[in-house]
Amino acid sequence: MSTRAPGDDLPVRRIDRILAFMSLGLVILTIALFFAILIGTSAGANFSTGVWPAVGIVVYIAPIVAFVLMFIVLITAFVRRARANKDR
Repeated sequence: MSTRAPGDDLPVRRIDRILAFMSLGLVILTIALFFAILIGTSAGANFSTGVWPAVGIVVYIAPIVAFVLMFIVLITAFVRRARANKDR
């Protein structure tokens, strides 16, 4: 196994940063909407009208999309690192 110099890390690309923050934002949105559903349930809200159906769909879909985005970030990072190590 080769040793690397301390300043030899690959720079973080803009698209990686955007995808990571989108994933984090979706997770935070999901948690907030989950608590909104809990509060709405205790307040006796009617979940078949208004924005509640959209809130329910986002709570189901957003974690999956966040996971896929983080998976894409990991794959691109591994590919970039492999290409950088192959060139050395």
